Amino acid sequence: MTALPLALIVLITVVDILSPPEVHLGPLLIVAPALTASFAGPRATGGVALLALAALTVIGGVRDDLTSVNIETQLSAQVIVSVLIVGLRVLRERHERELARVRSVSEAAQRVLLRPLPERIGPLALSSVYLAAEAEAQVGGDLYAAARTTSGTRLLVGDVRGKGLSSLGDAALLLGAFRAAAHLHTDLPSLAAYLDGSVSWDLAQLAEGRRTETGRPEIRNSDAPRAEPSRRLPPPESAPDEGGESFITAVLLDIPDHGESVHLIDCGHPPPLLLRPEGIATLVTKYPAPPLGLGELAPATYEVQTFPFRPGDRLLIYTDGVIEARDTQRRFYPLTERVSAWQTERPAALLHHLRRDLLAHVGHRLDDDAAMVVVERLP
Repeated sequence: MTALPLALIVLITVVDILSPPEVHLGPLLIVAPALTASFAGPRATGGVALLALAALTVIGGVRDDLTSVNIETQLSAQVIVSVLIVGLRVLRERHERELARVRSVSEAAQRVLLRPLPERIGPLALSSVYLAAEAEAQVGGDLYAAARTTSGTRLLVGDVRGKGLSSLGDAALLLGAFRAAAHLHTDLPSLAAYLDGSVSWDLAQLAEGRRTETGRPEIRNSDAPRAEPSRRLPPPESAPDEGGESFITAVLLDIPDHGESVHLIDCGHPPPLLLRPEGIATLVTKYPAPPLGLGELAPATYEVQTFPFRPGDRLLIYTDGVIEARDTQRRFYPLTERVSAWQTERPAALLHHLRRDLLAHVGHRLDDDAAMVVVERLP
Protein backbone atom coordinates (compact mmCIF):
# COMPACT_ATOMS: atom_id res chain seq x y z
CA MET A 1 0.00 0.00 0.00
CA THR A 2 2.89 2.40 0.70
CA ALA A 3 3.91 2.15 -2.96
CA LEU A 4 0.91 4.24 -4.02
CA PRO A 5 1.85 7.42 -2.03
CA LEU A 6 5.46 7.06 -3.19
CA ALA A 7 4.35 6.73 -6.80
CA LEU A 8 2.20 9.86 -6.39
CA ILE A 9 5.20 11.82 -5.09
CA VAL A 10 7.32 10.77 -8.04
CA LEU A 11 4.56 11.48 -10.57
CA ILE A 12 3.66 14.92 -9.20
CA THR A 13 7.35 15.90 -9.00
CA VAL A 14 8.13 14.89 -12.60
CA VAL A 15 5.00 16.51 -14.03
CA ASP A 16 5.62 19.74 -12.10
CA ILE A 17 9.23 19.97 -13.31
CA LEU A 18 8.19 19.40 -16.92
CA SER A 19 5.26 21.83 -16.77
CA PRO A 20 5.41 25.49 -17.84
CA PRO A 21 6.69 27.93 -15.20
CA GLU A 22 3.23 29.31 -14.51
CA VAL A 23 1.90 25.83 -13.54
CA HIS A 24 2.51 24.81 -9.92
CA LEU A 25 1.57 21.24 -8.91
CA GLY A 26 3.76 21.07 -5.81
CA PRO A 27 0.90 21.69 -3.34
CA LEU A 28 -0.65 18.39 -4.52
CA LEU A 29 2.19 16.53 -2.77
CA ILE A 30 0.27 16.81 0.51
CA VAL A 31 -2.05 14.11 -0.86
CA ALA A 32 0.67 11.49 -0.29
CA PRO A 33 0.88 11.75 3.56
CA ALA A 34 -2.89 12.19 3.80
CA LEU A 35 -3.39 8.96 1.85
CA THR A 36 -0.78 7.15 3.94
CA ALA A 37 -2.54 8.11 7.18
CA SER A 38 -5.62 6.18 6.07
CA PHE A 39 -3.88 2.80 6.27
CA ALA A 40 -0.48 3.20 8.00
CA GLY A 41 0.77 4.38 11.37
CA PRO A 42 2.26 7.72 12.46
CA ARG A 43 5.83 6.72 11.60
CA ALA A 44 5.03 5.75 8.03
CA THR A 45 2.89 8.86 7.63
CA GLY A 46 5.68 11.06 8.94
CA GLY A 47 8.20 9.41 6.61
CA VAL A 48 6.02 9.99 3.56
CA ALA A 49 5.46 13.61 4.68
CA LEU A 50 9.24 14.15 4.80
CA LEU A 51 9.62 12.67 1.31
CA ALA A 52 6.90 15.00 0.04
CA LEU A 53 8.73 17.97 1.55
CA ALA A 54 11.97 16.79 -0.05
CA ALA A 55 10.21 16.48 -3.42
CA LEU A 56 8.86 20.03 -3.12
CA THR A 57 12.37 21.23 -2.31
CA VAL A 58 13.70 19.46 -5.43
CA ILE A 59 11.03 21.15 -7.53
CA GLY A 60 12.08 24.54 -6.20
CA GLY A 61 15.77 23.83 -6.81
CA VAL A 62 15.21 22.64 -10.37
CA ARG A 63 13.15 25.73 -11.16
CA ASP A 64 15.80 28.01 -9.61
CA ASP A 65 13.27 29.69 -7.33
CA LEU A 66 13.90 27.87 -4.05
CA THR A 67 14.12 31.20 -2.22
CA SER A 68 11.07 32.69 -3.88
CA VAL A 69 8.03 33.65 -1.84
CA ASN A 70 5.94 31.07 -3.73
CA ILE A 71 8.13 28.07 -2.83
CA GLU A 72 8.69 29.29 0.74
CA THR A 73 4.92 29.62 1.22
CA GLN A 74 4.31 26.17 -0.23
CA LEU A 75 6.96 24.62 2.01
CA SER A 76 5.60 26.34 5.12
CA ALA A 77 2.02 25.28 4.34
CA GLN A 78 3.11 21.69 3.65
CA VAL A 79 4.99 21.49 6.95
CA ILE A 80 1.95 22.76 8.90
CA VAL A 81 -0.50 20.42 7.17
CA SER A 82 1.89 17.45 7.51
CA VAL A 83 2.22 18.03 11.27
CA LEU A 84 -1.56 18.13 11.57
CA ILE A 85 -1.94 14.90 9.59
CA VAL A 86 0.65 13.07 11.70
CA GLY A 87 -0.90 14.42 14.91
CA LEU A 88 -4.37 13.23 13.90
CA ARG A 89 -2.92 9.83 13.00
CA VAL A 90 -1.38 9.58 16.49
CA LEU A 91 -4.76 10.38 18.07
CA ARG A 92 -6.47 7.83 15.84
CA GLU A 93 -3.98 5.11 16.79
CA ARG A 94 -4.51 5.87 20.48
CA HIS A 95 -8.28 5.65 19.99
CA GLU A 96 -7.90 2.31 18.17
CA ARG A 97 -5.88 0.93 21.09
CA GLU A 98 -8.58 2.05 23.52
CA LEU A 99 -11.26 0.39 21.39
CA ALA A 100 -9.22 -2.81 21.31
CA ARG A 101 -9.07 -2.80 25.11
CA VAL A 102 -12.83 -2.15 25.33
CA ARG A 103 -13.52 -5.05 22.98
CA SER A 104 -11.23 -7.29 25.01
CA VAL A 105 -12.98 -6.43 28.29
CA SER A 106 -16.41 -6.76 26.67
CA GLU A 107 -15.59 -10.15 25.21
CA ALA A 108 -14.27 -11.32 28.58
CA ALA A 109 -17.46 -10.13 30.28
CA GLN A 110 -19.56 -11.96 27.73
CA ARG A 111 -17.63 -15.20 28.25
CA VAL A 112 -18.08 -14.95 32.04
CA LEU A 113 -21.65 -13.66 32.26
CA LEU A 114 -23.37 -14.76 29.07
CA ARG A 115 -21.83 -18.13 28.41
CA PRO A 116 -22.59 -19.50 24.95
CA LEU A 117 -25.25 -22.18 24.98
CA PRO A 118 -24.06 -25.67 24.03
CA GLU A 119 -25.01 -26.88 20.57
CA ARG A 120 -26.42 -30.05 22.09
CA ILE A 121 -27.84 -30.57 25.57
CA GLY A 122 -29.77 -33.76 26.29
CA PRO A 123 -32.25 -34.40 23.46
CA LEU A 124 -32.15 -30.73 22.42
CA ALA A 125 -30.21 -28.77 19.82
CA LEU A 126 -29.60 -25.14 20.82
CA SER A 127 -28.37 -21.98 19.16
CA SER A 128 -28.28 -18.38 20.37
CA VAL A 129 -27.40 -14.92 19.10
CA TYR A 130 -26.87 -11.66 20.98
CA LEU A 131 -26.91 -8.20 19.42
CA ALA A 132 -25.88 -5.36 21.74
CA ALA A 133 -27.11 -1.83 21.11
CA GLU A 134 -24.15 -0.30 22.97
CA ALA A 135 -21.35 0.62 20.58
CA GLU A 136 -18.36 -1.74 20.81
CA ALA A 137 -20.14 -3.86 23.44
CA GLN A 138 -20.70 -7.61 23.24
CA VAL A 139 -23.21 -7.90 26.06
CA GLY A 140 -25.85 -5.75 27.74
CA GLY A 141 -29.16 -6.17 29.54
CA ASP A 142 -30.56 -9.18 27.67
CA LEU A 143 -29.68 -12.63 28.95
CA TYR A 144 -30.12 -16.35 28.43
CA ALA A 145 -28.92 -19.50 30.16
CA ALA A 146 -29.51 -23.25 30.20
CA ALA A 147 -29.13 -25.78 32.98
CA ARG A 148 -29.50 -29.55 33.18
CA THR A 149 -31.67 -31.22 35.80
CA THR A 150 -32.18 -34.88 36.64
CA SER A 151 -35.18 -35.06 34.31
CA GLY A 152 -34.58 -32.50 31.60
CA THR A 153 -33.33 -29.05 30.65
CA ARG A 154 -34.29 -25.65 32.00
CA LEU A 155 -33.93 -22.44 30.02
CA LEU A 156 -34.06 -18.80 31.03
CA VAL A 157 -34.36 -15.89 28.60
CA GLY A 158 -34.74 -12.41 30.09
CA ASP A 159 -34.56 -8.69 29.47
CA VAL A 160 -33.51 -6.14 32.08
CA ARG A 161 -35.32 -2.81 32.15
CA GLY A 162 -33.13 -0.35 30.32
CA LYS A 163 -30.50 -1.16 27.74
CA GLY A 164 -26.78 -1.38 27.15
CA LEU A 165 -24.04 -1.62 29.74
CA SER A 166 -26.04 0.23 32.43
CA SER A 167 -28.24 -2.88 32.86
CA LEU A 168 -25.37 -5.35 32.92
CA GLY A 169 -25.34 -5.66 36.72
CA ASP A 170 -28.97 -6.77 36.94
CA ALA A 171 -28.40 -9.32 34.17
CA ALA A 172 -25.40 -10.72 36.05
CA LEU A 173 -27.48 -10.99 39.22
CA LEU A 174 -30.27 -13.01 37.58
CA LEU A 175 -27.89 -15.27 35.66
CA GLY A 176 -26.00 -16.09 38.84
CA ALA A 177 -29.19 -16.84 40.74
CA PHE A 178 -30.51 -19.07 37.96
CA ARG A 179 -27.30 -21.08 37.62
CA ALA A 180 -27.16 -21.59 41.37
CA ALA A 181 -30.78 -22.66 41.81
CA ALA A 182 -31.99 -24.19 38.52
CA HIS A 183 -31.12 -27.74 39.59
CA LEU A 184 -32.13 -27.32 43.25
CA HIS A 185 -35.83 -26.50 42.87
CA THR A 186 -38.05 -29.38 41.85
CA ASP A 187 -40.65 -27.28 40.01
CA LEU A 188 -40.77 -24.10 37.97
CA PRO A 189 -43.00 -22.05 40.33
CA SER A 190 -40.55 -22.40 43.22
CA LEU A 191 -37.66 -21.51 40.91
CA ALA A 192 -39.52 -18.43 39.64
CA ALA A 193 -40.30 -17.36 43.21
CA TYR A 194 -36.65 -17.76 44.18
CA LEU A 195 -35.48 -15.67 41.22
CA ASP A 196 -38.02 -12.96 41.99
CA GLY A 197 -36.90 -12.90 45.61
CA SER A 198 -33.24 -12.62 44.62
CA VAL A 199 -33.90 -9.73 42.26
CA SER A 200 -36.22 -7.94 44.72
CA TRP A 201 -33.73 -8.32 47.59
CA ASP A 202 -30.87 -6.94 45.54
CA LEU A 203 -32.85 -4.00 44.17
CA ALA A 204 -34.08 -3.17 47.69
CA GLN A 205 -30.49 -3.19 48.97
CA LEU A 206 -29.43 -0.95 46.08
CA ALA A 207 -32.26 1.50 46.79
CA GLU A 208 -31.40 1.50 50.50
CA GLY A 209 -27.77 2.25 49.73
CA ARG A 210 -28.71 5.14 47.46
CA ARG A 211 -31.04 6.64 50.07
CA THR A 212 -28.37 6.32 52.76
CA GLU A 213 -25.79 8.05 50.56
CA THR A 214 -28.15 10.95 49.84
CA GLY A 215 -29.15 11.35 53.49
CA ARG A 216 -32.73 10.17 53.03
CA PRO A 217 -34.44 7.88 55.54
CA GLU A 218 -33.48 4.25 55.19
CA ILE A 219 -36.16 1.79 54.07
CA ARG A 220 -35.52 -1.75 55.20
CA ASN A 221 -37.04 -4.71 53.44
CA SER A 222 -38.15 -6.98 56.28
CA ASP A 223 -39.59 -9.59 53.94
CA ALA A 224 -36.41 -10.10 51.93
CA PRO A 225 -35.09 -13.65 51.61
CA ARG A 226 -32.60 -14.66 54.29
CA ALA A 227 -30.34 -16.49 51.85
CA GLU A 228 -27.13 -14.77 50.86
CA PRO A 229 -27.89 -13.14 47.50
CA SER A 230 -25.74 -13.37 44.41
CA ARG A 231 -23.49 -10.35 44.26
CA ARG A 232 -24.36 -7.71 41.75
CA LEU A 233 -21.88 -5.84 39.58
CA PRO A 234 -21.99 -2.10 40.39
CA PRO A 235 -23.51 0.06 37.66
CA PRO A 236 -21.11 2.22 35.66
CA GLU A 237 -20.47 5.61 37.28
CA SER A 238 -21.59 7.34 34.11
CA ALA A 239 -24.91 5.49 33.98
CA PRO A 240 -27.81 7.80 34.77
CA ASP A 241 -30.15 6.93 37.61
CA GLU A 242 -33.38 6.29 35.78
CA GLY A 243 -35.38 6.26 38.97
CA GLY A 244 -38.54 4.31 39.59
CA GLU A 245 -38.74 0.54 39.83
CA SER A 246 -36.31 -1.79 38.13
CA PHE A 247 -37.44 -5.18 36.90
CA ILE A 248 -36.56 -8.02 34.58
CA THR A 249 -38.99 -9.65 32.17
CA ALA A 250 -38.24 -13.33 31.74
CA VAL A 251 -39.54 -16.62 30.43
CA LEU A 252 -38.69 -19.90 32.18
CA LEU A 253 -38.96 -23.22 30.35
CA ASP A 254 -38.67 -26.77 31.57
CA ILE A 255 -38.26 -29.33 28.78
CA PRO A 256 -38.37 -32.96 29.99
CA ASP A 257 -36.04 -35.42 28.30
CA HIS A 258 -38.91 -37.87 27.88
CA GLY A 259 -42.28 -36.93 26.48
CA GLU A 260 -43.42 -34.36 23.96
CA SER A 261 -44.13 -31.24 25.99
CA VAL A 262 -42.61 -28.02 27.29
CA HIS A 263 -43.57 -26.34 30.59
CA LEU A 264 -43.45 -22.55 30.63
CA ILE A 265 -43.80 -19.61 33.01
CA ASP A 266 -43.95 -16.15 31.43
CA CYS A 267 -42.98 -13.21 33.65
CA GLY A 268 -44.05 -10.28 31.48
CA HIS A 269 -41.89 -11.44 28.55
CA PRO A 270 -42.80 -11.67 24.83
CA PRO A 271 -44.27 -15.15 24.22
CA PRO A 272 -42.07 -17.72 22.44
CA LEU A 273 -42.91 -18.99 18.96
CA LEU A 274 -43.42 -22.69 18.24
CA LEU A 275 -42.18 -23.48 14.73
CA ARG A 276 -43.53 -26.51 12.89
CA PRO A 277 -43.61 -27.46 9.21
CA GLU A 278 -47.37 -26.94 9.23
CA GLY A 279 -47.23 -23.47 10.73
CA ILE A 280 -46.21 -21.12 13.56
CA ALA A 281 -47.95 -20.89 16.92
CA THR A 282 -47.48 -18.28 19.65
CA LEU A 283 -47.20 -19.77 23.15
CA VAL A 284 -49.38 -17.29 25.00
CA THR A 285 -49.90 -18.14 28.67
CA LYS A 286 -53.35 -17.69 30.24
CA TYR A 287 -51.98 -16.37 33.53
CA PRO A 288 -48.76 -14.41 32.95
CA ALA A 289 -46.82 -13.42 36.05
CA PRO A 290 -45.38 -9.94 36.70
CA PRO A 291 -41.74 -9.28 35.80
CA LEU A 292 -39.09 -10.45 38.23
CA GLY A 293 -38.38 -7.85 40.88
CA LEU A 294 -41.99 -6.69 41.17
CA GLY A 295 -43.18 -9.57 43.33
CA GLU A 296 -43.60 -7.34 46.39
CA LEU A 297 -45.68 -4.80 44.46
CA ALA A 298 -47.82 -7.44 42.74
CA PRO A 299 -47.57 -10.80 44.55
CA ALA A 300 -47.38 -13.45 41.87
CA THR A 301 -48.97 -16.86 41.60
CA TYR A 302 -46.79 -18.70 39.16
CA GLU A 303 -48.97 -20.84 36.91
CA VAL A 304 -47.18 -23.36 34.68
CA GLN A 305 -48.52 -23.71 31.16
CA THR A 306 -47.80 -26.88 29.19
CA PHE A 307 -47.54 -26.91 25.40
CA PRO A 308 -46.82 -29.75 22.96
CA PHE A 309 -43.21 -29.95 21.84
CA ARG A 310 -42.67 -32.92 19.55
CA PRO A 311 -39.47 -34.18 17.89
CA GLY A 312 -38.64 -31.86 15.00
CA ASP A 313 -40.39 -28.87 16.60
CA ARG A 314 -38.46 -25.67 17.22
CA LEU A 315 -38.93 -22.99 19.83
CA LEU A 316 -37.86 -19.40 19.12
CA ILE A 317 -37.43 -17.38 22.33
CA TYR A 318 -36.54 -13.71 21.92
CA THR A 319 -36.43 -10.38 23.72
CA ASP A 320 -38.44 -7.28 22.90
CA GLY A 321 -35.41 -5.71 21.22
CA VAL A 322 -36.23 -7.97 18.27
CA ILE A 323 -39.92 -7.20 17.78
CA GLU A 324 -39.52 -3.50 18.68
CA ALA A 325 -36.68 -2.90 16.20
CA ARG A 326 -37.77 -0.22 13.70
CA ASP A 327 -36.71 0.58 10.18
CA THR A 328 -36.24 4.08 8.73
CA GLN A 329 -40.01 4.42 8.39
CA ARG A 330 -40.52 3.48 12.07
CA ARG A 331 -42.09 0.11 11.24
CA PHE A 332 -41.56 -2.71 13.73
CA TYR A 333 -39.71 -5.84 12.69
CA PRO A 334 -42.32 -8.45 11.61
CA LEU A 335 -40.73 -11.44 13.33
CA THR A 336 -43.52 -13.97 12.77
CA GLU A 337 -43.78 -13.06 9.10
CA ARG A 338 -40.04 -13.18 8.47
CA VAL A 339 -39.30 -16.37 10.40
CA SER A 340 -41.84 -18.32 8.34
CA ALA A 341 -39.37 -18.34 5.45
CA TRP A 342 -36.78 -20.27 7.49
CA GLN A 343 -38.85 -22.14 10.09
CA THR A 344 -37.65 -25.57 8.91
CA GLU A 345 -33.96 -24.62 9.14
CA ARG A 346 -31.71 -26.02 11.84
CA PRO A 347 -31.23 -23.68 14.85
CA ALA A 348 -27.88 -22.18 13.81
CA ALA A 349 -28.99 -21.58 10.21
CA LEU A 350 -32.33 -20.12 11.34
CA LEU A 351 -30.62 -17.59 13.63
CA HIS A 352 -28.10 -16.73 10.92
CA HIS A 353 -30.93 -15.71 8.60
CA LEU A 354 -32.83 -13.86 11.31
CA ARG A 355 -29.76 -11.95 12.48
CA ARG A 356 -28.89 -10.80 8.98
CA ASP A 357 -32.50 -9.87 8.21
CA LEU A 358 -32.98 -7.98 11.48
CA LEU A 359 -29.82 -5.91 11.01
CA ALA A 360 -30.84 -5.11 7.44
CA HIS A 361 -34.27 -4.01 8.70
CA VAL A 362 -32.78 -1.46 11.13
CA GLY A 363 -29.94 -0.32 8.90
CA HIS A 364 -27.35 -2.16 11.05
CA ARG A 365 -28.04 0.05 14.07
CA LEU A 366 -30.15 -1.28 16.93
CA ASP A 367 -31.79 1.00 19.49
CA ASP A 368 -32.03 -1.79 22.08
CA ASP A 369 -30.26 -5.02 22.91
CA ALA A 370 -31.70 -8.06 21.15
CA ALA A 371 -31.29 -11.74 21.91
CA MET A 372 -32.72 -14.89 20.28
CA VAL A 373 -32.54 -18.54 21.27
CA VAL A 374 -33.73 -21.46 19.15
CA VAL A 375 -34.39 -24.88 20.71
CA GLU A 376 -35.09 -27.97 18.64
CA ARG A 377 -36.22 -31.32 20.04
CA LEU A 378 -34.25 -33.96 18.22
CA PRO A 379 -35.77 -37.28 17.14
